[in-house]
Amino acid sequence: MASTQRLTDWALLILCNLIWASQFVVVKLVQKEMGPVFATFFPMTLAMLILIPIVHRERKRNPSAARGRMPWRDFFDFVLIGVLGQVVAQLFTTWGSGLTLASNGSLLQLTVPIATSIMAYFLLRERMTTLRAVSFVFAIAGVLVTSFSAPAQSDFHIDWKSLDFANSQFLLGNLFIFLGVNGSAFYNVYSKKLLQRYTPLQVLLYSYYVVFAFMFPITLWFEPSGFVRLPEFGLTVWIGLLILAVFQYAVSMVVFLHVLARIDAMQASLMNYLMPFLGVVIAWIVLGETLTLFMILGGLLALGSTLLATLFEKPATAEDATVEPAESPG
Repeated sequence: MASTQRLTDWALLILCNLIWASQFVVVKLVQKEMGPVFATFFPMTLAMLILIPIVHRERKRNPSAARGRMPWRDFFDFVLIGVLGQVVAQLFTTWGSGLTLASNGSLLQLTVPIATSIMAYFLLRERMTTLRAVSFVFAIAGVLVTSFSAPAQSDFHIDWKSLDFANSQFLLGNLFIFLGVNGSAFYNVYSKKLLQRYTPLQVLLYSYYVVFAFMFPITLWFEPSGFVRLPEFGLTVWIGLLILAVFQYAVSMVVFLHVLARIDAMQASLMNYLMPFLGVVIAWIVLGETLTLFMILGGLLALGSTLLATLFEKPATAEDATVEPAESPG
């Protein structure tokens, strides 16, 4: 039964990373008619509005859940994951992508699992076991093979000759993406603490409340034209915004948090190394780009490493046990 559950978790994480890999194409689409701040704020707000009735129904169907006020400690934790997690991860990654080289951004994005592992070690006392270390080596090898052989126009292609971290022209963009990487890692790790007391739907919705409160005045200040131009957006852009809201910021995140409640953050983060391969597969299916033998080989390496770490190893926290999320007092 345990193996079946782990295999299911592995498959669900692949689904999440497949959705996240498609984000790059959709974000480029919507940014044709809006700036990076509005392109981050608006679909996340839509996702928040979608989640409100779902969470209300969840609580209504579970009358045993406590109805008291949220403790101040939990309120502070949600502010942390909302601002230092969601806002930093989504806003700075979107913003930074337009201020640096694509190869710089792609390489920096590969550090998400590493940053997650470091934070998980200090905040959750998770261990880097031998099996996990081997899995990381094979996953990184796989992602490098995929990135080397990906088409030059691909979002996941790394042109090592064009990498430039010394040029001050790209310093701000590199810094923004680096902050976004660490914001994503922090959200993944710190959310696991809250999942012990709140359901995945609640964790996501309450963090989005913080995102809305924090980003609304920022969006009004930097890109007020986005609100004015809402009626002018074309059908394609609206479809892109809805895809981001429903799949990127709602469905994939709920699924991810459900799995995160059962496995270690290190194990879940390793799945990020599947994104380059899934990205080129999407380009192959949607855009008709070439899928080479080296891309397939890199994908198999990454796929096998994630399967190894997820299916054949139990969570390695100090307590060596998973904790199912409990209903919250909020």
